[in-house]
Amino acid sequence: MFKLRQVAKQFGDGTKALEGINAEIAPGSFVALLGPSGCGKSTLLRLLAGLEAPTSGEISWGHAGKPAPGEIGYVFQDPTLLPWATAAENAYLPLRLRGVKRTAAIPKVMAALAQVGLEEFAHAKPKALSGGMRMRVSIARALVSEPALLLMDEPFAALDEFTRHKLQDDLLGLWRQTGKTVVFVTHSIYEAAYLANQIMIMTPRPGRIAAILTPELAQGPRRRESAEYHRLVEEITGSLQRVMPT
Repeated sequence: MFKLRQVAKQFGDGTKALEGINAEIAPGSFVALLGPSGCGKSTLLRLLAGLEAPTSGEISWGHAGKPAPGEIGYVFQDPTLLPWATAAENAYLPLRLRGVKRTAAIPKVMAALAQVGLEEFAHAKPKALSGGMRMRVSIARALVSEPALLLMDEPFAALDEFTRHKLQDDLLGLWRQTGKTVVFVTHSIYEAAYLANQIMIMTPRPGRIAAILTPELAQGPRRRESAEYHRLVEEITGSLQRVMPT
């Protein structure tokens, strides 16, 4: 889907967030960006979203050119829902901003809510929803424009372990069903091992990609208790230990 060649990002105060990023991501991949806090994972995601521009280097987008804004879905760490709006109205927001009439948008909104298991809560407001359900609404909002690329910035970090596991399973099912390309920022070794088929290990700031792992986990539902999963966790842990300063 896209390639990054010697991508760097330096902010106005002189902070070097990223340096020499080289990577290639194929369509349909589930990529985890994994590294210590402050290594530039979220900055790299914003560059992919077009929210910021690299200081140097190039991001090239396959044969079709750079996706239009509606072709990229972005899920933030916090659901950032409108508190006075229903789940359906929150999911409708990207289409409303693009000028899509409500009547034309309703089928897409309901389909997006159904994808995350919330069609029965379309008329509920955020205060009536649990933290996990609010995050599902945020994911539905990112899906409503049917993006080819889904960017997710630690969306499950603030959730309890049970809810996090449930949403991880749901996300894997959604990815297998739709074939979307997903780039997922996390600082959890276990989350990266469970979700991704490509894991990019980043160094402390300025962030570089120190290793790219392409695990071959068994097809079908993943099992956290499996030996191959635990071997992958150990491999990722070793890769991270090698890039951390002593």
